Amino acid sequence: MIPTSPAHWPFDTVLVANRGEIAARVLRTVRALGLRGVVIHHAADRDSPAVRMADQAIEIAAATPVAAYLDADAIVAAALAAGAGAIHPGYGFLSENAVFARKVREAGLVFVGPDDKAIDLMGDKVRACAFVAQAGFPVAPSAIEDDDPASFAARAAAVGFPLLIKPAAGGGGKGMRIVRHPGQLASEIERARSEGARYFGDGRLYVERYVESPRHIEVQVLGDHHGNLVHLFERECSVQRRFQKIVEESPSPALDESARARICEAAAGIARRAGYRNAGTVEFILGADGAFYFLEMNTRLQVEHPVTEQITGLDLVREQLRIAAGEPLGYTQAQLRTHGHAIEYRVYAEDPAAGFVPTTGPLLAHRPPAGEGLRVDAGVAEGQAVSTAFDPMLAKLVVTGDTREQARARADRALADYVLLGCRSNLAFLRRLNAHPAFAAGEVHTGFLDAHPEVAAEPPPDSETLLRLLAAGALASRALREAADAVPAMHAAMGAWRN
Repeated sequence: MIPTSPAHWPFDTVLVANRGEIAARVLRTVRALGLRGVVIHHAADRDSPAVRMADQAIEIAAATPVAAYLDADAIVAAALAAGAGAIHPGYGFLSENAVFARKVREAGLVFVGPDDKAIDLMGDKVRACAFVAQAGFPVAPSAIEDDDPASFAARAAAVGFPLLIKPAAGGGGKGMRIVRHPGQLASEIERARSEGARYFGDGRLYVERYVESPRHIEVQVLGDHHGNLVHLFERECSVQRRFQKIVEESPSPALDESARARICEAAAGIARRAGYRNAGTVEFILGADGAFYFLEMNTRLQVEHPVTEQITGLDLVREQLRIAAGEPLGYTQAQLRTHGHAIEYRVYAEDPAAGFVPTTGPLLAHRPPAGEGLRVDAGVAEGQAVSTAFDPMLAKLVVTGDTREQARARADRALADYVLLGCRSNLAFLRRLNAHPAFAAGEVHTGFLDAHPEVAAEPPPDSETLLRLLAAGALASRALREAADAVPAMHAAMGAWRN
């Protein structure tokens, strides 16, 4: 790819308006480019890796930890105070907030992402669906609250059940609800509205017909300010819980070359029609019959972007910064190639056997695996406290191989070697998932975990393991250790006597 020349860019300092692994991930590329990296943070993240690695860290106070990362005015003020010329929003929080993007630009700063008009159009799920349908691309039957709020529930029911309720400004699965019966509709609308307002500051909703057991396929796109736009192929994101992804991979085992070309070209066509610039992801649901429908467009970097990086050799954060600095892509669609297979496993602080509820505790040990084909993007360090204030994702294990089977084999060893102590995690669950025959065959869909509850269930230990655990527990007892080490009174009374 073409060389990068930050010396000629309109900024030399980038503020990262995020936290956790994505803040650390962005800072790595910022610093590798020779740029200065600044990060904002709440007091709860004071000891995080991102804060430690930044050239400057600015603490923002707020009523709650999440509120600190949603305070657009405080973030812009922090960037100006630090002498930053650009703001990278990461994912989540304000990354798809058009008002924030507008405030950044009005302050004379560069927003590392699409312009506010594109976010208004494509980041708003309601407007995006209408736009895509008008442009002639396939969308699922839907109803939009904005059209007539008073009749929204009735129009939603008319779409037909099962329904999927979604926040208009949402992402990451938050606020989404499946409604299978009319009697559930009113209560689920209120729950979705409340969650949308909480996470995105926007309670507007829309609904669409829910396709049973679909695959979730997304396509990475990149567009510059010179009229160039390419896709970087697809990612399969079908293994999910509560509409949030757990495992992502590329290429998708469901697509042959013809299907891949159709879905990727549709994604690029949608982005071109929108005049899209910077990194974005066009998402589709894929039915068992091979038909696909537009789901949404995420106008930001995705959590699973390392999968694409591993198979294309591109650093997507670098590409975002290049585009934001005004550079052309420097390559065409025909020049882009992929190599091998990559799978990403999200490491969560949660208990899969208890319904994937978040877990907490001090992170006593965090020792990720290392080796050929392994990459770990982590947002935590030993000694940190894991709380429920934020999303429970701790790290991402990305495994690459020449083939899918080689990637899976490497993942099995890596998941077995991954040490994470202090709070319960999903590492053992991920290893069971990776070994499941259906997953091994690539036979997955968004209802995969509901169809295979045995993957989440905690298997009972075998007799040998149980005995070892009991022995370890007994030896951990101070009273037992003291009793075992004590000299019996009869022997102690013998004094210095020897036979």
